[in-house]
Amino acid sequence: MKLLYKLSLLLVLAVIVSCKETPKKTTETAKEVVAETNVIAYPDSWVSSRVAKTKERLNTTEAGKVIWNAMEAHGGLGTWYANGPITFRFNYQPLDGKTARDSYQTVDTWSNRSVHTSATDSSAKFGWTGEQAWMMAKDSTAFAYDTKFWALTPLWFVGHPFVLSGEGVNLELLDAEKFKGQDYNVIKVTFDAETGDAPDDYYILYVNKETNKLAVMRYIVSYPDYFKDGGHAPEKFTEFIGEQTVNGITMPGGFKTYWTVKDNQPGDYITKIDFTDVSFEKELPKDFFDAPEGAKILE
Repeated sequence: MKLLYKLSLLLVLAVIVSCKETPKKTTETAKEVVAETNVIAYPDSWVSSRVAKTKERLNTTEAGKVIWNAMEAHGGLGTWYANGPITFRFNYQPLDGKTARDSYQTVDTWSNRSVHTSATDSSAKFGWTGEQAWMMAKDSTAFAYDTKFWALTPLWFVGHPFVLSGEGVNLELLDAEKFKGQDYNVIKVTFDAETGDAPDDYYILYVNKETNKLAVMRYIVSYPDYFKDGGHAPEKFTEFIGEQTVNGITMPGGFKTYWTVKDNQPGDYITKIDFTDVSFEKELPKDFFDAPEGAKILE
C-alpha cells in the first residue's frame, strides 16, 4: 500500500509539474514562430498593448480626446498598425517650378522605416532604415532634393492622425475655426526636444466637430539643414481633398497646399499633391527596409 501510495503521489506531482510547464512551452513556441518568420510581423498582443497605452494617454486631455476620436473616425489605431506597412505613390508638384518629388514608397508604420523608388526610374531608390539614410542611383541627379529629409516626410501628410500616437508628441486645444462653412476643433502639435530631425516643427490640425475627420493641416518646416541659423519657412495651409478607404483606413484622396495668410486663411495655391496607389503589405521580407548592398549611406 505504501508503495502504491508513493507511486500515486509521484504521478500526481508529475501531472502538476507538467501542467505548470505547459504554458511556458507554449509561450516559448509562440516567440519562436514570431522570431523565425521571414516576413515583417508584429504580434497582436504588441498592437493591442500599444493601442491601449495610446488611448489611455490621449484621453487624459481634451486635445488628446479630439485626436483619439479622429483616429477612431479614420479607421482605428489598431487597424492602422495591424494592416502592416503602407505602400503608395506620392507626387509632390510645386506650382512655381521648383523641384517635384514623385516616388512610390513603402513605410513601416510601426517603426517609421521607409523605402522610396523613383516614379520614372525603378532602379533609383532611397530610404531610412530606422538608423541610417541611404540612396542608390546610377545618376547622382536622380533625386534633386534632400532624400534624408524626405524619407519620412510624406508619412506626415498621409498618416495623420495615427502618426500622433508616439512618445514626445504634445497636443494643445486651440480656439475653434470655421472652414468652408464647417466647424472644426483645432489641435496644435509640437514635439519634445530631440524628437526627430526637426523638433521645432509644428502642425495645426482641423478636426471636423461632427465627423471627427481631418480636413486641414497647417504646418511649418524647420529642418536644421535648411535653416542653419534657426528659424523656419512661412506657415503652409494644406487642405485634404476627398477621401479613400483602404483596408478599413480612411485617408485623403490628395492635397492642395497654400501659404497661410491673415486670419489663418489659405492664400496663394502653391503645391498640388497626388496620393495614389495605396495598399497595405503583410508579406514584406524582414530585410526589406535594410540599406541594399552597394547603397550610399548618407550623413
